[in-house]
Amino acid sequence: MPEGGASISKTAQEASKTAQEASDTAQEAAAGTERPDRTPHRRTGLLVTFLLGSLTAVPPLAMDMYLPSLPEVTRSLHAPAATVQLTLTACLAGMALGQLVVGPMSDRWGRRRPLLAGLAVFVVATVLCALAPTVELLVAFRLAQGLAGAAAIVIARAVVRDLYDGMAMARFFSTLMLISGVAPIVAPLIGGQVLRVTDWRGVFAVLTVIGVLIGVLVWARLPETLAPADRHSGGVGEALRSMRGLLADRSFAGYTLAGGFAFASLFAYISASPFVIQEIYGASPQTFSLLFGVNSVGLVLVGQINGKVLVGRVSLDRVLGIGLAIVITAATALLLMSLGVFGEVGLVPVAAALFVLMSAMGITLPNTQALALMRTKHAAGSASALLGTTSFLIGAIASPLVGVAGEDTALPMAVVQLAAALVALACFMGMCRPWKKESSRPSVEGAVS
Repeated sequence: MPEGGASISKTAQEASKTAQEASDTAQEAAAGTERPDRTPHRRTGLLVTFLLGSLTAVPPLAMDMYLPSLPEVTRSLHAPAATVQLTLTACLAGMALGQLVVGPMSDRWGRRRPLLAGLAVFVVATVLCALAPTVELLVAFRLAQGLAGAAAIVIARAVVRDLYDGMAMARFFSTLMLISGVAPIVAPLIGGQVLRVTDWRGVFAVLTVIGVLIGVLVWARLPETLAPADRHSGGVGEALRSMRGLLADRSFAGYTLAGGFAFASLFAYISASPFVIQEIYGASPQTFSLLFGVNSVGLVLVGQINGKVLVGRVSLDRVLGIGLAIVITAATALLLMSLGVFGEVGLVPVAAALFVLMSAMGITLPNTQALALMRTKHAAGSASALLGTTSFLIGAIASPLVGVAGEDTALPMAVVQLAAALVALACFMGMCRPWKKESSRPSVEGAVS
């Protein structure tokens, strides 16, 4: 290319880059935050991106691969469905509480060491789950599994915050959803196929292998992303002060609670759908796995639309509000069907409403995380821990509620989903106040730096 043409091309590229940065900055201001500096963001390689996605996939792997076997566990261990659902609650509660410990640890000692230790304990706990002789021990081992698996969730988000900021972070979260979203698709399918050749214990054997593989990849390929100069030397007191500073920011707390209650609506589906689809509508474990996979495809596709099309063009707050409105609409339809307002309905209408609800999570969950983490750059581990703990604790509370009326009705699931979605919208509107310009408010940076 002639020298003049090359110069024109280079100038055009620089102008395009400047326009994109200006667009990102405007969107960040609308979201209530400003980029703390103009230094270029560090980028991740393809393998590290895949590995971060795999870490965020640990919760759906631990939950969803096990879902098709829930009815079999009730028969094998001679336990009622409500008690077996506590194995989901225990794992979820463990992941919630574990994040409160691992998040501050990763701010003090870096990301790699707490992550490797957590994955090692996760593998051991999963082996014990496969060997559990009673439902009580299975609940206990699932709690340990969740406590250890928390390291994967909280540190993966903290690593993203180490590497990205602003709109770039929102886009990367949507990219992670493409990778981690494969887990809800394939996990129940794998679980259903495993049940063809073995029992529910074989599901935990497969989970053990997956945990080992992820641990090896982390040890070999994931670099340390938190420089020693950026680590917090303080102990529990400093971690608690950081969390208190985060929670004092009303917008951060609002986005965190909105994401937590949206997750509760999602987890009500995860916890109840095996019984609703298999026991009420008579579907096989394989059919349930297929429907679950289709719903997860919807979540992934909408997540990609969010990251590739909406982010940078539409306010994240507006997209989040639309997502919550869609979740409320789908949950309302499920409630009306459960009450018999439309008469006797089959599996197809119920599955369609669940598909819409799941798909809307693709624009709800990543945007609550990005909007919350935009409020802080330092203490990313503590911020990530608060996000995860809130979501998983609220989800753990929602899990047993969907089984209070037994296995023969979908009404509790629909009630929990609708109530959680309405509370999420109330937290978002009441605390984040998206109609106001948040850029005029002081950021939480000063409270936690």
